[in-house]
Amino acid sequence: MTTIPKPGYALAQIPRGVWALGFVSMLMDISSEMIHALLPVYLVTVMGSSMVTVGFIEGIAEATASITKIFSGALSDRLGKRKLLAVAGYGLAAFTKPVFPLAPTVGWLVAARFVDRIGKGIRGAPRDALVSDISPPHLRGASFGLRQSLDTVGAFVGPLLAIGLMWWTADNFRAVFWIAVVPGFLSLAVMLLAVEEPPRPDGIHGIDNPLSLEAIKRLGQVYWRVVMIGVVFTLARFSEAFLILRAQNVGLGVMWVPAVLVGMNVVYALSAYPAGVLSDRLDRKGLLAAGLVMLAGADLALAAMPNLTGVALGVALWGLHMGFTQGLFAALVADASPPDLRGTAFGFFNLLTGIAMLAASVVAGALWDGYGPAGTFFAGLTFALAALLGLLAMRGKISMAEAA
Repeated sequence: MTTIPKPGYALAQIPRGVWALGFVSMLMDISSEMIHALLPVYLVTVMGSSMVTVGFIEGIAEATASITKIFSGALSDRLGKRKLLAVAGYGLAAFTKPVFPLAPTVGWLVAARFVDRIGKGIRGAPRDALVSDISPPHLRGASFGLRQSLDTVGAFVGPLLAIGLMWWTADNFRAVFWIAVVPGFLSLAVMLLAVEEPPRPDGIHGIDNPLSLEAIKRLGQVYWRVVMIGVVFTLARFSEAFLILRAQNVGLGVMWVPAVLVGMNVVYALSAYPAGVLSDRLDRKGLLAAGLVMLAGADLALAAMPNLTGVALGVALWGLHMGFTQGLFAALVADASPPDLRGTAFGFFNLLTGIAMLAASVVAGALWDGYGPAGTFFAGLTFALAALLGLLAMRGKISMAEAA
């Protein structure tokens, strides 16, 4: 009978490089979220921008990141230099941070946000492939869970720092933006000094064209099955912005609205690592099914309980489903892809699930306008249950460990 190691035991076995990459992600997220939590308000109240401009900036930024990921992942496979590209991505993000407090016009802010997201796109797939290369196969789920947990700590610490610093500086946006520069450059320093790229295994060489049809076929059926599940899974959920809108809809004061994402990310951060440990020892398809059940529960609470209790329950379940699935999907991609094509594999996965997230959010917005918030979350419940039935009915394997 297989025994499940205690989380602390697995934690002690995770390689130093994975820890370093987790702290790199955490520090950069703290820096970025301190700025991004305030940027929409800064654009409108200080720079005099319209809401259309804010939407345009955010849309272009996220689309840029998604498109860049596929090319950076493929390039890391061709060059065999994942750390080089990750450093370039984190470096771009770090060096754009001083532009935010210095920017004299909206155009400068648009350019800085654009370059920052290019940096995110460049680093994403090579970084995940680097985690795959560093972590031993029997700890891959725990390794991705740890990195995801640390990354998510940054996602809630950043906004909390922004709130506290805005109070401390009497709403001095530029002072807060300057302080945000510090963790950005610390992230780059840790990436440069504490992360070592392992040598490529014997017999594995760079791929001339990782995006060729031949290379895509080499990714194999198990990998594309994981991508299909990831896309369907993403279609069953939508942007966390709708959690904020629901909280406002049931009467949460504007001052407390950031607590919604903080609460969701706290649950996400606390659950991602234990879920990763479980995924190394239990059936990964079963854990994905559990994640979908949590998502369905979140949608049901948010749709059927139009009060703060319903929002709190829905936000907690939403964070749990993120913790049980996001690191797991990364581990599945790593399991299913050839070592010399892992960057490309993460690039395709991130691009296609990013497109699915955009589609899901557009549909959610249309449903909200047409049928109200209950319509949006009941539709999310329906999609989650449909995805769950499809996952349970799937006969094929979704990890190389199962296929072996």
